[in-house]
Amino acid sequence: MASMHSGTLKPDEVTLVLVQQAVTKHGMRYDMVFFKAVLAGLMLSFGALMNEIVSGGTPALSDASANPAIPKILGGFVFPSGFVLIPMLGLELLTSNMMVFPMGIACGKIPWWSLPVNWLIVTFGNLAGSLFSAAVLVHYSDILSSEPFFSGVQAFASKKAVVPEWHQIFLRGIGCNILVCIAIWLSVGARETVSKLIAIWIPIWIFVACSFDHVIANMFYIPLGIMFDTPSLSAAYYIRKSLIATYLGNIVGAFIVWGPAVYFYIWNTDHTNKKLDDPEAIIAKDIEAGYVKDE
Repeated sequence: MASMHSGTLKPDEVTLVLVQQAVTKHGMRYDMVFFKAVLAGLMLSFGALMNEIVSGGTPALSDASANPAIPKILGGFVFPSGFVLIPMLGLELLTSNMMVFPMGIACGKIPWWSLPVNWLIVTFGNLAGSLFSAAVLVHYSDILSSEPFFSGVQAFASKKAVVPEWHQIFLRGIGCNILVCIAIWLSVGARETVSKLIAIWIPIWIFVACSFDHVIANMFYIPLGIMFDTPSLSAAYYIRKSLIATYLGNIVGAFIVWGPAVYFYIWNTDHTNKKLDDPEAIIAKDIEAGYVKDE
């Protein structure tokens, strides 16, 4: 197929690749899924840490009377430096699996129970990696313990979990995972490294700059704020106010991307002649950890 040898895959081909990813992930040993998820949480936290440094280290720019958009734009730009490592290394991130697994189930390629099993394992793996980074690499290392970073961490956590209402966090979670899933979609469609990096960077930059909520990134931001004694913030408060709302919002955001894709490119009768195991539609052997390799 011509497009398989061009710079990008067509949307229907990307859909088939993502369904094949679901099959591959379903067959992965649970211990591998967990440790890949731990590493994904760790990688994402590096980008979140860069965001904390930029946002918390520029208090003058954050002043409402100055240019409050500048820290958001700069923080959003540096955050993808951690995110890009996840698909490039073939790791397991909950928010992308919120798109991949429902697609596999909707196409009848994997059983329904694989979704809750994977999401549960990946959730706790991502959490473990995020908490390790927040506690060991940041809190105990004292790299953000001086001002203005200390106050910046507190302010950041407060803006994520204390200030907004539950429904606002939920809606921000929707916006976040629409963009995250689009980033994964575009990266799967790209066939070489630079294109993949750019494809991921731009949507992730947008979601961070817009202050949308990512459930795994918040597993770094908010626990770090708790460790830094942010007022009114506790583990129970975080779970009740932020974790649940963001988790549900991210699920809805993923559906907004994978639902139309399945309808357009899998269930649509115009595409029923393309089968997942058809070598002309997708080269399954070339698929590993979310991207198609050059032949």
